[in-house]
Amino acid sequence: MQERAVPARDVGGSMAQAATGEYVFQLTGGRLCLDFANTLSGGRERPTERLIAYRDLVTWGRQAGVLSDGDARHLARVAAQHPHDAARTLAAAIALRETLYRIFSSVIDGSGTAPADLAALNAALARAAARLRVVARADRFEWAWAADGEALDRVLWPVVRSAADLLVSEEVAKVRRCAGDTCDWLFLDTSRNHTRRWCDMRDCGNRAKARRYYARRKAGR
Repeated sequence: MQERAVPARDVGGSMAQAATGEYVFQLTGGRLCLDFANTLSGGRERPTERLIAYRDLVTWGRQAGVLSDGDARHLARVAAQHPHDAARTLAAAIALRETLYRIFSSVIDGSGTAPADLAALNAALARAAARLRVVARADRFEWAWAADGEALDRVLWPVVRSAADLLVSEEVAKVRRCAGDTCDWLFLDTSRNHTRRWCDMRDCGNRAKARRYYARRKAGR
């Protein structure tokens, strides 16, 4: 298992980590499914895993707005009572994350999506869709997820739907991969000219600018 190191991009978040005892995920993807794909730091060449235990999956879900505080506490208790099920759910979550990363990367590269990856996504979508409901509110109808507090994989249902919705939308053409040397996070480019290159200008973008600046100074000397 890899060390839970905090990379440079998480310097700001590490203060919150020290205060709360939990890793602070950077939610810069622009879509839930992209934020989930970005739960691996350092790039696929030299990765740092952020989903080390089931509790990390719950933490991500709470920070991403998928789970309420109460839901997160309840799932943590269920996971403690059923550790083998929690471990299987975590493994499935990581497999789903890598499937999503490969699918969106194939869109970015124009390389064609692997049939096995699309089949895996559709299988996950079928499981998630079985939990989707139409509920009546005071003045409208809404989509909602079945109230199954014991389902350890409930944090993944909105992720799968987010991925499917993005893939069939015109916005899929705006999905980009960070150009950082040690980063391959995905993000939705909503810039006016669609020329955004970095997952976060404050982190990867600023580091790239700093490298160019020092390179120019060195060349000048």
